Amino acid sequence: MPAEARAALVPAERRAVAVLSAIYATRMLGLFLLLPVLALHAGALPGGTPLLAGLAVGAYGLAQAVMQIPFGTWSDRFGRRPVITAGLLLHVAGSALGCLAGSAWTLIAARIVQGLGAVSGPVLALLADLTRADARTRALALIGISIGLTFVLSLVAGPALAGAIGVAGIFALMGGLGLAGLGLLWLGLPASPRAEAPPASGPDWRGAFHARLLPLYAGVFALHLSLTAVFVAVPYALRDLHGIAAAEHWRVYLAVFAASLSLTVPLILWSERTARPAATLVTAGVLLVLAQAALAWLHADRTGLLAALVLFFGVFNFLEARLPASLADLAGAGLRGTALGVFATCQFLGAFAGGLAGGLLLGSAASLTGVFSVAAMATGAWLLVAGANRGEDRT
Repeated sequence: MPAEARAALVPAERRAVAVLSAIYATRMLGLFLLLPVLALHAGALPGGTPLLAGLAVGAYGLAQAVMQIPFGTWSDRFGRRPVITAGLLLHVAGSALGCLAGSAWTLIAARIVQGLGAVSGPVLALLADLTRADARTRALALIGISIGLTFVLSLVAGPALAGAIGVAGIFALMGGLGLAGLGLLWLGLPASPRAEAPPASGPDWRGAFHARLLPLYAGVFALHLSLTAVFVAVPYALRDLHGIAAAEHWRVYLAVFAASLSLTVPLILWSERTARPAATLVTAGVLLVLAQAALAWLHADRTGLLAALVLFFGVFNFLEARLPASLADLAGAGLRGTALGVFATCQFLGAFAGGLAGGLLLGSAASLTGVFSVAAMATGAWLLVAGANRGEDRT
């Protein structure tokens, strides 16, 4: 789209972005805070084993994957805010159970209950409802950046909070953030009849799985497979190959994320100004493959590793915003929640697959090179899917 057709966010859109970013980020902050500490905590509980510790970490993602499509569908049928409210209440209930958990199995149950509140799709659909098409990528990019910042913050704060208030205290904090999100949802958002009015009929599943949407589903699956695999492998590369103590990794991640914005911002501006935004997805996909190939080839060289990570996260941040924006544009208001539910399901399945593949390969002869190579192959497969459907794609 030409540059002159692109408009800055108007006040109502800025308010919607601020509120929904806060809801998304505060909830994700609570979840990310557990990543560095949950497995050890689960293993130390009565009945805890390495297998149950792994289940405690992974149960949330699996529950999210199962419930994303139903929550997206319900948000199309019953409205965004009521469905997001139900999801946040489940999140609060799961957090309360986790705070009181006295055994590994109770902790797993708490994580499942948390995961059942799968509000990612409805929140993104509500943001799309409250923003114009020409401002949507920028709005979603702001949410993506807020998630990235909370992730980096969590890498630093998680272990410190666990030492200060315990894992039970982190669960209590998560519950409090969920309640704060409810207040923001109902008191902080501008009114939008378009966002609140449910459609007259049920979801159009045939439309949600239209061929032109499949490359976007494949894209987010590959993207989050890559992200999880990278975070399985990179800590080992930093510690074992480059002598950077685990306590210092947060400095690396913070510097890489800050540097990556110098690539993310130009990509976003280009996607807003070009008449063929689909070309930006293909370009970003190629850059992502190059970053993953560089990780596979250069991870033993510190400068090469850091440069590849900057490229990886610069492209990742852009795609994290552009893929859902493209989907929201193609799906339309009546189908948006269902389609974004499918999208979020693919996202969580990709994260699960990346963690599984990364763990298996890291313990094999393939090791770090194998992990990064699988990520590159997954992204390459996405580009093949996108190429096969290029006649349908009008993003």
